[in-house]
Order: sequence, then C-alpha cells, then structure tokens
Amino acid sequence: MQVDTLIVGAGFSGLCMAIHLRRDKMDSFLIVEKGTDIGGTWHENRYPGCACDIPSHLYCFSFDKNSQWSRMYAGQKEIKAYLKSCVERFQLSPNIRLNTALREAVWNQATGRWQVTLSDGGTVDARVLVSGVGALHVPAYPELSGADQFAGTAFHSAEWNEDIDLEGKTIAVIGTGASAIQFVPRIATLAKKLYVFQRTPAWIVPKPDPLIADSWQNRFRQIPGAMRLFRTFLFIQHEIRVLGFLGNKKLQTAGEQMAREHLSAQVSNETLRAKLTPKYAFGCKRVLGSSDFYPAMMRPNVELVTNAIQEVKEHSIIDAEGIERPVDVIIYGTGFRVTDFFRGLRIVGRDGLEIHEAWRKEVGTYLGITVSGFPNFYMLLGPNTGLGHNSVVLMIEAGTRYIMNCLRLMKRRNLVTLEVKPDVQKRFLEQLRQRLKGTVWQTGGCRSWYQDQATGENPVLWPGSVISYIRRTRHASLNDYTLTAPASAMKKNS
Repeated sequence: MQVDTLIVGAGFSGLCMAIHLRRDKMDSFLIVEKGTDIGGTWHENRYPGCACDIPSHLYCFSFDKNSQWSRMYAGQKEIKAYLKSCVERFQLSPNIRLNTALREAVWNQATGRWQVTLSDGGTVDARVLVSGVGALHVPAYPELSGADQFAGTAFHSAEWNEDIDLEGKTIAVIGTGASAIQFVPRIATLAKKLYVFQRTPAWIVPKPDPLIADSWQNRFRQIPGAMRLFRTFLFIQHEIRVLGFLGNKKLQTAGEQMAREHLSAQVSNETLRAKLTPKYAFGCKRVLGSSDFYPAMMRPNVELVTNAIQEVKEHSIIDAEGIERPVDVIIYGTGFRVTDFFRGLRIVGRDGLEIHEAWRKEVGTYLGITVSGFPNFYMLLGPNTGLGHNSVVLMIEAGTRYIMNCLRLMKRRNLVTLEVKPDVQKRFLEQLRQRLKGTVWQTGGCRSWYQDQATGENPVLWPGSVISYIRRTRHASLNDYTLTAPASAMKKNS
C-alpha cells in the first residue's frame, strides 16, 4: 500500500494531524492504531474514576470546541466520545486501520520514502511518517522480587481487568501517582482491606469538579463568544502556573500552601498526614488534583504503607521491615515509561541509524518534532513537549501546525525531503538545557518520571509557557533543514 503520509496512533495527536491533512485536501494518508478502537490513552485507560486533570473546555481542539461537556473535568468515556465525534465529523474512518501496530519503519534513501512493516504483516510505502504515539502508552512495572510468583490477580491500571470483582477482596495498590489517586477512592468502598504502598507522596491540590448545568451548556452552544471567553480564562489561569515551576518562589510557595491546607483539612490523623506530606519542592513531581483521595485514605479499611516492598509471595506482600500482608489482588498504579515511548518499535533513518541508537547518549530532537538523521519524520508530543501546568492539546495543535507548514513548503518547492540540520538540533538542545537549569524540576530535590533515570536529564517537559512554544513553532524555516533535490532530479539519479 502506498500513501503520502502515514500516521501512527489514533489519539488526540494522530487525529489532529489527520484533520489538518483533510482540511488541506492532502487526503492520501493512513492512521494505524494498535488498539481496538480510537482514543489512544483515553481508550486504553479505563480504570474506575479515570478522568482528565485539565478542565474539559481546555481539553479539546480549538478548531472543534465542545460546548456540551457534562462536568468541569471530563471522564474517560466522555473524552473518548468526543474524539469519536471528531472522527465522524471529519470523515476519518476510511483512513483508520485498527488493531494494527507499527513494527518497523526503514528510510529508503534511493526512493526518498519510508518502508513500513505492520503487525499484521502488511507493508506501507509512505513519503512522510508522523508519530502520534505520545508518552503514556507503555506501562511501567516495578522490579519486585517474587512478583511473577503471585498466585492472585495482578494488573496495571492502564490494563484494567474488568473481569475481576473487587468486592470483598484484600487489595494492594502499588503507587500513588496520577492514576492511583483517581481509582483508589473508587475501589476503597469495595475492598475488604486496601493497602496502598507509597514510595513518595505527591503534592495534591483540591479538584472542584461540578456538573455543568444544561443552561450553561446551552449558552456555550448558542453563544460561541461565551465559550471562547471561558476557554481563554481557563488558559490564562493555567498558563500563569508555569512561572512557579520556572523559578518564581512566590507562586511556588502559594501552591505549596494550598496543598498543605488541603491535606490538613482532609486528614486529621497527624501520623498519616506526615506520611502524606512531600519533602521536596512543590512542582518537582507532577502536582495532582483530587478532592477524594485523602478522605479515602482516612477510611478504616485503608492502610498506607510507606515501607519498601521486600518480596511478593504467592498470596502476600512482605515489606522491608518483614511485615507480611495477605493480598488477593495487586494493582500497579506505577505510571508509564515516558522516556521510552518508542519501545517495541524499530525506526531506522538515514545510513541505517536506528532511533534508539541515535538517542543512546541523549534524546535529541528539534522542537520535539523532528530528528536529525531521520528525513520526513515528525513527532507530536515528542520529547520536551510535555506540560505540568496546562493542556497538552495546545502543544499538539502547535506541533501539527508546524508539521503542516513543513509539508506545504515541500509541496511548493517540490522537495523530496526535509531533514533538520545537526547543528540546529544541537543548538536547540543546548537552549533546553540552559532553560531547565533554574526550574523546579532540576532544583526541587526529587526524582520523577520527568527524568531519564540513567542520565538524570529531563527529556519530557517543555521548560516554558505554552505561548512560548506556539511562538517558537509558528513558522518553519528552510534554513533549519537540509533539502534534497526535486522529485524529478531524484528519479534521474536513482
């Protein structure tokens, strides 16, 4: 099969790219999705309480705003339904192939195209390859002695076992990150006993999540300006927060104070409160929002365990002090391999350079979108485009606009390829390092999933505002790229 553009992933990123191609009448594209349905992380993550931690009206496309969100923070089902409605509105279904993963993509220098092998054995010949896989799709499991000997039911929150009845069970939850604080309150009411194993506490702020009245939904639908105004208010409210992460001590202190007051108001037990209080700077790890996690931890059937896990046995877990706790079910709320999101994929660029080899010493990109040595290869939500303060959908849209600018330049100039110059990429990486130096992620005294555990570098977050990224990606300059000959010249040489 031959297409102009192959998109990997049918979540927010992949769909955004496809919609822009459709709107530009670049209709020769295919989306391959490894899952059984579209939605990306919003299809795969189906644990109880799964919801966004960014307000709904900011967590949708700016060109396809949803006026009918039912609550301030939409749940998984509602977000997925929104994405499915986008597929229908922009007529993307014929261009999507589900249950199909990318296995290998090899750049063919002679033809100036990507030769792609898929999980079903099929192949695709594509001029442009766009990764929309994101960073939250490879579950991370801790290395625990004896874990493979556990005789009960064990699963990751991103691979929720919907067949298991948790009613009356003794459950161990390992991890207290963004997923765990959402599902723990839901399963705490079902469990006979719930042990929550915490390695490091998180800073948690209140998450007011009211239903949105029909009257307001009607206003947003009938008065587009009202919707835009509310969305702008939410954007500014969240955008300001980045200043605290970038070094503004007043904002950082204000955020920490809010979190401390929230903890004090909801946890009356001093011993438990001390265990739930972080010892690192506010924002060093992802700040979480929840108004029901702390009350769940106060339940008589819930126990917080802060000792390290020494061993997992057939029907129990033993901690570092030798205390053995019987367990029927283990749920891993241990997040994702965010610095290894191409795990299981083989992407081979110019001169046989494989992307994992290219990134062995340092994850290097230009703007988190292009990579030197990999012509006509683009990423959405690539390295250093994640956020800790605002909606990543805004970053996806900025990246998509940049890629579209590149594709339009190629079309106008009749170019075969664009490849970012090594010195341009090197200069960008040095700028990133300099901007990260004074941030809370580097100075806050913690280790987090933002960091590459081998190097200590932060290849995940954008060290600035969304506005700064939008400005940086507004135009694609041909001076940043090595250009090949026009297609006609290429054919003569091959």
